Amino acid sequence: MKKILIISGTVTGLMLLVPVQSHAQQQAHAVPAKQATSDLKATRDIKVISSAGARALADACTAWAEQNKKIVAMAILDWGGNLIESHAMEGAPMNAIDTALLKAKSALRWRRPTSETNKMVRSGENLAPTFMHDFPQPGALPIVVNGQVIGAMGVSSADGEKCAQEAIDAVFNGQATSSVQ
Repeated sequence: MKKILIISGTVTGLMLLVPVQSHAQQQAHAVPAKQATSDLKATRDIKVISSAGARALADACTAWAEQNKKIVAMAILDWGGNLIESHAMEGAPMNAIDTALLKAKSALRWRRPTSETNKMVRSGENLAPTFMHDFPQPGALPIVVNGQVIGAMGVSSADGEKCAQEAIDAVFNGQATSSVQ
């Protein structure tokens, strides 16, 4: 019983010291922090893909797939990973949209085409995508406007990145890329 009281007293004492140290540290840094806030930009402008833009990407990819006799499904995400649009062509497998969504999430997280992430994983250069439950299979591209990743497009097909690139080029008229520079 005496040991328990000693241990609990020690823990309580240490807990009381933490806020005092923290407060002292805050006081020491208070003046520079106030000066730094005058230079602080508390917000930033973020471009987003509109619903109409996402629908246009799906339509452009579908047109490319039809022209190249492919059956695809696609998923378009905004910069925060929210699904804006998805579409599966007639005859697409049941898991096609899920596959496209997983690819798009991987392209968005790693900010690169999933074919590049796939090469990194296969070479052993970076295995993190597999540990993080990503799906680093070719078929998805990030959508980059003025150096800012505004979303990603995943396509469930061996030629998914071609379809996505054609759609990005058609909708953004060369104003978007699929790589961060």
